Amino acid sequence: MSSTIRIEHLARVEGHGGVTVMMEDGAVSDVRFDIFEGARLVETLVRGRSYEDVSQILSRICAICSVAHALTSIKATERAFGVQVSPQTNLLRDLLFRGENIESHALHLFFLALPDYLGYPSAIALARDYPDAVKMALRMKQLGNTIQEVIGGRAVHPVNAIVGGFGRVPAEDQLIALREALLAGIKDCRTAIDLLAALPAADYCDADTVFAALDSEGGYGYFHGDEVTIVSNGERTQIPADQYRTFTSERAVPHSHAKHSSFNGRPFMVGALARLTAHHNKLDASAHEVMARLGLALPSANPMDNNKAQAVELSADLHLALDAVDQLLDSGIQDEAPVEVQRRAGAGTAITEAPRGILIHSYSYDGDGKITAADVITPTALNAASVEDHLRCSVRQAGTSDTAELTKRLEMIVRAYDPCISCSVHLVRRRDAE
Repeated sequence: MSSTIRIEHLARVEGHGGVTVMMEDGAVSDVRFDIFEGARLVETLVRGRSYEDVSQILSRICAICSVAHALTSIKATERAFGVQVSPQTNLLRDLLFRGENIESHALHLFFLALPDYLGYPSAIALARDYPDAVKMALRMKQLGNTIQEVIGGRAVHPVNAIVGGFGRVPAEDQLIALREALLAGIKDCRTAIDLLAALPAADYCDADTVFAALDSEGGYGYFHGDEVTIVSNGERTQIPADQYRTFTSERAVPHSHAKHSSFNGRPFMVGALARLTAHHNKLDASAHEVMARLGLALPSANPMDNNKAQAVELSADLHLALDAVDQLLDSGIQDEAPVEVQRRAGAGTAITEAPRGILIHSYSYDGDGKITAADVITPTALNAASVEDHLRCSVRQAGTSDTAELTKRLEMIVRAYDPCISCSVHLVRRRDAE
């Protein structure tokens, strides 16, 4: 006897996707994470454009992750042209990245994931009974957007971050105001952690998982670093950024417009849980206290723990953003001009950590500083095969044939990945043989 569970549209995720589970005589015969978004074609869109235009165009891939796309694009271009920026620019970029992580994690945890745990269909319904929690989440999200506005020039799609530095640096009074907002945000986050720690368990899948994360330089961060750490069964493998295709290994699958990636034949997970798994030792004692408060033990075999990992990062980023602001105030913000760019033919690959995980931009330039080829791979594209694996695991381990309960679990696992489905489809014509 055969049966099918079909989720035509996943709610509370960015983009359009679904899930199909096929059962035969009570056993799982097939599980699909269906992504039917159209290709964005961004790699073709930037071909022939000047390096000065590229980050502005590619930040439009995603409004939630516009900082990550803009700064990763800039990092790849600077690699191609051999540009070295100042320590102040690096610190400002760190702060800008943390602002994005704060706003994105606050949005996901409280507006997309939390309703599932408390039995509400939406954040609007949740707000009727938990108005203070929703207001608190909105304040934290606004704080992240404010950081992006102060440093990046706009709350979404930054215009102030450019190749070689920033168009202008923030004023001292802006940093002082930001410091006060961060202190209030840290207080809000303590209350948020108490709420999240009280949520019911969601142990829907127990699976040995491979994790991949940027090996961040100078502490727990999202921008600096040129190697990826793969963690599998306690073993670690380091892969240089310019060899990214050795671990992405993209292949087309018939049921999804997003390619599937694997490392040594196994899907891998990227995102907050992967970052903590690989680099939790770079966080201070307060972050480890939050992990303990949430009951997050590493390594985790439960993909739902990505929600807990985002909460740990939310708390850590508020503190680290405050540290960055204090450094800028203590040293005195310098009104420095961007580094001059010397155009040349070359190639550059940059890997960073968007809120949802590893983000890759790889470009080739001609001698006039115009792009001849581009490759952009997003976290959700890298996660697609891993999502499918965890969905299969959850059905096999469910211990129930209740369709409504299984559907809820499947939706929660996908949402735990915090996918950006509309950003996951890309098409690049490879000419390796030429």
